[in-house]
Order: sequence, then C-alpha cells, then structure tokens
Amino acid sequence: MPVAKVTDIAFGRLQSPDLDLAEEFLLAFGMVRTERTKDALYMRGTDSAHHLHVTHLGEPKFIGFACYARNEEDLDRLSCVEDASKVEAIDEPGGGKRVRLRDPHGFQIEVVHGIERVAPLPLRHNVFNTGSEKLRRAGDLTRLPAGPAQVKRMGHGVIATTDLAKTLAWYRENLGFICSDDVWVGDKSNLVSSFNRCDRGDEYVDHHTFFTMKGPVAGLNHFSYEVRDFDDVMMGHEHLKRLGKYRHMWGIGRHRLGAQVYDYWCDPWGRVHEHWTDSDVLNAHTPPGLAEGGVDTYAQWGESMPARFQTYAVP
Repeated sequence: MPVAKVTDIAFGRLQSPDLDLAEEFLLAFGMVRTERTKDALYMRGTDSAHHLHVTHLGEPKFIGFACYARNEEDLDRLSCVEDASKVEAIDEPGGGKRVRLRDPHGFQIEVVHGIERVAPLPLRHNVFNTGSEKLRRAGDLTRLPAGPAQVKRMGHGVIATTDLAKTLAWYRENLGFICSDDVWVGDKSNLVSSFNRCDRGDEYVDHHTFFTMKGPVAGLNHFSYEVRDFDDVMMGHEHLKRLGKYRHMWGIGRHRLGAQVYDYWCDPWGRVHEHWTDSDVLNAHTPPGLAEGGVDTYAQWGESMPARFQTYAVP
C-alpha cells in the first residue's frame, strides 16, 4: 500500500531571475496574477485554485511541484517518510498545510492540504456544433476575440529521470500514483517512459497527472495546463505566435496516450508549458497499458514528437 494517495496536482514551482518577464509570459500564456511579493509570483487559472504556478526570484531553476492530499491524516503519514519535513503551516499566500519531500533526484515534492480557494473566473462562451449535433448554437454567431488562452487548472507535471525504475517506485509508493501506460523500446522489459494517474477509486480522473521519461539528465520536461476547448488551444497558439517573443516547442496535435489536444511553449528561460484539452479519463479499475515506443507513440495527428523534446530536461 502507498503511504498516501494524492488527489490531483496543485501547482509547479520555478525560480527565475526576473519576475516581470516571468509574469509577462504567464499572462500571455493565459494565467492571471493572484499575488506578488518582492520575491515571489503566484498565478492562477479560471478554476477556484488559489494558485497553480509559483515563481521565486533567483537563478533559473526547477524547484518541484505540489499535489493535493486527501486529508491531514495523509500528511501525517507522509511526514514519516525518510527525509520528509514535519507537517508545517504554509507561510505563503493561500495558507494551508504541507509536507515537503525530496524525490530521488532531489526535486522538492510538496503534498498540500487546506489552501484557500478563490472565486472562479468567467470563461468565454463557446458552443461547438458537430456533424451529429448541428443545432447546438442555432441562431447564435461565434465571434471569438483574439487574445491569450484561458488556463483553467494544472493538469500534470513531467520530469526526465536518469533512473526510471527508482523514480517510478518512489512516486507510486509515496504518492499513490497508478500506471495508465508504460512505454517500452526494443524489449518489453526496457521501459523508457511512464504515464501515471491519481487513484481516486471509482472516480474518473485524467489519464495522467505524473509522467516521467528516461534521459541523460534529470529535470523538468514540462508543466501542463488545461484550457476549455480546442478553440482555446488554437487561440492561445495564435496569440503567442503573434507576439513573436517565445519559442514554440511542439504542436498542435492530439496525443495517442491520453488523447489530449496539445501545444507546447517555452518561457524566457526554456521551461516548457503546455496547453491541452480533452483528456481520456480513467478510474482505478482501468488496467494499465503497455505501448511500444516509436514515431507514432505520442501523436495521433499533428507533428510527431520532435527529437529536441524526447529527453528535454531543465534542472
């Protein structure tokens, strides 16, 4: 049995040398400032989470990410894990409690509970007609304003690891992640990456909350954020492209494992942030999958995963 079973990913933590530039990118990406101090920036989405992205002032660095605990009893259990902190009050905007752990590469993984919730923000109205439901917006016109996507929530975190087996074991044993799909190359025993979801029993959850891939260097591959629909992915892409300031990493396409429609962009320091919509959803009763790695493993349509992204890692 795992020590705890986290219920979702909460937020990511980065460090950047210029909070103005960090905020400028995240606003263009579709987030909204919650709070900013002299040395930290907290950004939210349209859902009720107080924040889903934290940037600390300092040299560029991937610090880690946080997940939500089911209850305070899980925090107590996690505080007994080797090298874990005690249960502590979070001395940051939003408050709450947490336990801080270190994964096998030393990245800070927080499990949090009781962070303040905030009022949701309005989403742009958008109704799709389909080939089988052509009258869903009968008589209404679709005229979408240009601008950033509207990030709703954080969906998953992805790290590159130099020891896939050890990393997978740590996250599954301590945080309760369960396998959605493992990917192999050459031989089925040679796993190269793994998609993992939260275990919420009968409740359906995103296909993956944590993904890890084998690589020569450990670090952040990307943070991923859900938007409302396909139009929002496309509009966010066009907005960032029009600005001409940020590097596009991959997309637009639809993943094969997880099925999300995706688009990936780099912040000014090369940390990749993904927009996605329309995930497969599974519950604890869905058996794990095993897929052969190859050119079509990660995309059903759109650009195949570029070579530069296959083992991308920012420490």
